[in-house]
Amino acid sequence: MGKKTFVLYPSLGVGHLIPMVELAKHLLRHGQGVVIAVVDPPDTDAVSADAVSRLAAANPAIAFRLLPAPASPDLGAHPVKCSLDTLRLANPALRDFLRSLPAVDALLLDMFCIDALDVATELGVPAYFFFASAAGDLAVFLNMPYYYPTVPSFREMGKALVRFPGMPPIRALDMPLTVQDKESDPTKVRLYQFKRIPEARGVLVNSFDWLEPRALIALEDGVCVPGRPTPRVYCIGPLVNDGNKGNNGIGERHGCLAWLDAQPKRSVVFLCFGSKGAFSAAQLQEIACGLESSGHRFLWAARSPPEEQSQFPEPDLERLLPAGFLERTRDRGMVVKNWVPQAEVVQHEAVGAFVTHCGWNSALEAIMSGLPMICWPLYAEQGLNKVFMVEEMKIAVALEGYEEFVKAEEVDAKVRLVMETEEGKMLRERLAVAREKALEAIKEGGSSEVAFAEFLRDLEKTSSSENGECK
Repeated sequence: MGKKTFVLYPSLGVGHLIPMVELAKHLLRHGQGVVIAVVDPPDTDAVSADAVSRLAAANPAIAFRLLPAPASPDLGAHPVKCSLDTLRLANPALRDFLRSLPAVDALLLDMFCIDALDVATELGVPAYFFFASAAGDLAVFLNMPYYYPTVPSFREMGKALVRFPGMPPIRALDMPLTVQDKESDPTKVRLYQFKRIPEARGVLVNSFDWLEPRALIALEDGVCVPGRPTPRVYCIGPLVNDGNKGNNGIGERHGCLAWLDAQPKRSVVFLCFGSKGAFSAAQLQEIACGLESSGHRFLWAARSPPEEQSQFPEPDLERLLPAGFLERTRDRGMVVKNWVPQAEVVQHEAVGAFVTHCGWNSALEAIMSGLPMICWPLYAEQGLNKVFMVEEMKIAVALEGYEEFVKAEEVDAKVRLVMETEEGKMLRERLAVAREKALEAIKEGGSSEVAFAEFLRDLEKTSSSENGECK
């Protein structure tokens, strides 16, 4: 099978770019050619351009191309609508870019780049989605355009259970925020997006067979998409950042890693909530009190409360945390402002539990490190991930009250549960098995490698029946 050229097309935002970089590295390891085309609208903050240059510096083998896009015409719209509008307006730039390449064998799309399907159709290029979250989320999303019209808005249903074909019951309030109100713009945009996913030739999912058998059976049986074929699903994960030895390939090793070096094995609770995870001042106080009363060591990445971030990009920890907290816990705790190298931290042998927002990258990194999780979902599909992680995969426990406010006693109780109890020990044993199964999946002959080879064969069949050149 000859070398193919893949164009990877992430959605806006660093959270969507990072999984695409992992996919690019995976394709390169398999001898394929890769270009990542990143939309660069004039109205985004400089973070995205910075992220691209940082990722490009850390991954010199990957070609990045910035595509100019006009600003979304309705900048006051909901971010989800804004994002899809901007990506649709980038279609001409994407079309020109694809035409400028000698050949394009496939376009691999982020799930928000739904309108790029039109460019792929026009140019005769096979399009696949790269779904960077759980297969369970995909099963739910594919069914939503058919299910949602028959029930009230999720926000009116609260704790009532929602039942999607082949999936465990899910509380309505654990469905993504963007679909809570069925009359709203974001919900209409998401349903449009989910309904078009089956137009692709297939979906590559960043998961592995052993972890999500129930979701994969539902997808394979075609029960998620009534009345039309479900695209072929290829579980090719876990694709995660390997940590690059503690400095992301550039610069010095982060100070928190040296601090972890001095802690006993599996003794530290790590708290980190993704690039957008921020809490109110009152909630930060409760987390601090809970950590202090648990008596356990901790490493905590903390941000300023959302309403203070423009004024105080660096959190003022002395003011935000309880009086004397930093002094009282300095021998067993470390609070880092804003950012830690998460991929390296979760792999560190001193870390024994991970309090996480349940972003899928974070969950996979923890699985690859055999690290039990305490779930605190915040946004996007994280509430859904929590349901699957706690009830289906049994690799995590959830914090009570995460929907509104988590009390110090609950933080204390869940930290102790994972670190001290028999239930915590069983969780660690389950994670040790999950890690082993993840490593098996990505080995030669493992389920994810086999699925990836099938994806390439499917593409080969397409190219032999039609000319994959873009003119």
